[in-house]
Amino acid sequence: MDNRRIANAAERQGSRGHNDMGSGRTSLVAACFVLTALAYGLARFAYGLFVPQIRAELDLDIVEAGWIGSAAFAAYCAGVVAAFFAVPRCGPRAVAVASGLCATVGMGLMAVAGSGLGLGLAMGLAGISTGLASPPLAAAVARRVPTGDRPRANGTINAGTAAGIILSALAALAFAEAWRDLYLGFAVIAAVVTLWLWQVMPGPAPEAPSQGAQLAWPRGLAALSIAAALMGAASTAIWTFGADILREDLQFDDEGIAFAWLVMGAAGLLGVATGPGANRFGIAAVHRSSLALMALAMLALAAAPVAEMLPHVAMGLFGAGYIVSCGALLLWGIIALFPQRPDLGIGLPFLLIAIGQTIGAPLFGAALDAAGTPLALAAAGAALAAAAIPAPARVLGAPRSPAAAQGGVSDRSSAPETACQAP
Repeated sequence: MDNRRIANAAERQGSRGHNDMGSGRTSLVAACFVLTALAYGLARFAYGLFVPQIRAELDLDIVEAGWIGSAAFAAYCAGVVAAFFAVPRCGPRAVAVASGLCATVGMGLMAVAGSGLGLGLAMGLAGISTGLASPPLAAAVARRVPTGDRPRANGTINAGTAAGIILSALAALAFAEAWRDLYLGFAVIAAVVTLWLWQVMPGPAPEAPSQGAQLAWPRGLAALSIAAALMGAASTAIWTFGADILREDLQFDDEGIAFAWLVMGAAGLLGVATGPGANRFGIAAVHRSSLALMALAMLALAAAPVAEMLPHVAMGLFGAGYIVSCGALLLWGIIALFPQRPDLGIGLPFLLIAIGQTIGAPLFGAALDAAGTPLALAAAGAALAAAAIPAPARVLGAPRSPAAAQGGVSDRSSAPETACQAP
């Protein structure tokens, strides 16, 4: 009888411990999702929705407004590079908290900016937040989430961008003229999220990998780089020029543009299916399907004058395709190329997307001036088709390693099988 009581007590204790670990992982993924929404959706992408009101109040011309947006991009690249070096030395918690602090201060300064220069500096600080955000989140998932669950966790976190876009679009619809108050509210949200990150993010790893292992050049990196850069370049058709196309070619007002962004963000929530889709069909299939959605979005926007619903169809297709594409690229980087450095696995493709956006924006603008909207969008669609050519190999029929089956960290050779196989 005593033995039975002891056994029952041990079983209850084990079950409680398992539930506590599951709860901790859920809290971690939720905090990472919210930081992604904050850093990408609010600190980075919300600016484009408020440009008309900001230009009117600060007396900025379109060139000045464009340079302010560029400050966020340049700072984003700097933040990604800084995170590469900081995550293995300082740990995910310190870098994620730094991201939250930069978002808090950056958006707070945007709320009180009195000139284009002040706004540009604030946007730069907010851009650093975005660059710092993703690498520590990937490292935290690698530390705390079992191997087989990581694609789902990373895909869910990546979809936080869509949630941030939805929040910024709803805010623009309701309070577009009160952009300063909105940014102040965003800053308060950022401060709360930063405290949450301090509680749930893991600290430095007990033993950091050697620099040689961290910076090895894996086979397949060139293919990932080409795909990410081409996708980024083509995406500027919507991110940089989408609002102008809607306004100038299709006579959308500011509310109509905000609603189109809301559709885009809502469709982007499909990004939570990136991980399960990669497990079932392979990263290559998800990667190519997402690019096909983005290409269809370009064609739908080019044909928008034909049917009234096509602009919203285009924005929905783009939102879903872009978020899923980012998720597929980060899984490609983390699982197939840098399983020992997930911060590099996510940071490098995101950096290359941003570099592609830098190159693609002026090229698309030149095409828009020279050839008109339909042909420029067709060129963006062609770039997306080219981005679908390189893809990671799908490994079929390979068994999981014992560590992966138990939820541990798999070795380098077993990592692709773990991600690409159906559970």
